[in-house]
Amino acid sequence: MYRAARPLLFALDAERAHGLAMAWLQRVSTSAALRTRLERANAVRDARLEQELWGLKFPGPVGLAAGLDKDARAPLAWQALGFGFAELGTATPEPQAGNAKPRLWRMPAEQALCNKMGFNNDGAGAIAERVARAKHDARIPLGANIGKNKDTPLDRAVDDYEACYGALAPHADFLVVNVSSPNTPGLRALQKREALGELLGALQDAAVAHGLQHRPLLVKLDPDLDDAALAETVGACLEQRVQGLVCTNTSVGLPKPAGAEGGVSGAPLRARSTQVLRKVADLTDGKLPLVGVGGVFTAEDAYAKVRAGASLVEVYTGFIYGGPGTARRIHEGLLPLLERDGFRHVRDAVGADRR
Repeated sequence: MYRAARPLLFALDAERAHGLAMAWLQRVSTSAALRTRLERANAVRDARLEQELWGLKFPGPVGLAAGLDKDARAPLAWQALGFGFAELGTATPEPQAGNAKPRLWRMPAEQALCNKMGFNNDGAGAIAERVARAKHDARIPLGANIGKNKDTPLDRAVDDYEACYGALAPHADFLVVNVSSPNTPGLRALQKREALGELLGALQDAAVAHGLQHRPLLVKLDPDLDDAALAETVGACLEQRVQGLVCTNTSVGLPKPAGAEGGVSGAPLRARSTQVLRKVADLTDGKLPLVGVGGVFTAEDAYAKVRAGASLVEVYTGFIYGGPGTARRIHEGLLPLLERDGFRHVRDAVGADRR
């Protein structure tokens, strides 16, 4: 069905098509009958793919990346489509419209997207309410990606992240600190060791204040960092005892369509994001669970990130091009790859290329 519908959707403006797709997904999320039918068709239940990380049970390693369900309007649709977890947001303390349109471009020949969305969202409070409602029926972990409002000066950014943490940490299963989006001016400066240390230290203090020390805190990394800057950023994360790292966000260093701005995701990012993931696995020496994201379209793509050091992988652009069956196809395809290489469980393959 999606193969038939995709040309119609791709004939529309990219953001309008996204809105139509989210309206359908919201309907799925609010209909128990639809969720049940879709989950029967899409969920791959196999003990070899199940993992427990941070005390959370992941039925499969393939999850939804942040940025697709920005407002947590369809949190239960993702388990119905066979995803093993979902990262919602990015949330900011106050609602904001994001950057001016056009701000989303398809690159079909490259199997890519370019966006300069700018954290358009309904605000952390509204997103927290939706996540809280969904938790009653969720059987996959639901995480939240948090950022700062565009108009908040960098010297007050910590306040924004603390506000998001306070709203979302009581409800989300894990939090991802987004300091790597290229579409909020100055945001990537927060990746510098001193600034990131201050930010993460404040969030660790907030966790104690809210009695949420058990809530996993992850940081999403920038694929455009050079080796020295990456080592500093990862070092700050280790010093502040974060529980995981997401590798990576979109890249501003890849070719874009004429007139397009922002970060590129999808197939052109695949090699760079996996390279960064492998470096981060070396820098952390396997001490932290890593999430690989960037250019995951197939089981082979996901498996390459697992072998590079990822315990989990995330999909966004691959879902746009591949449709509702994407998670199922990747999960199904991972099983023969594990068998081929003699691994009894997906966790046995994590970091195999580093050994």
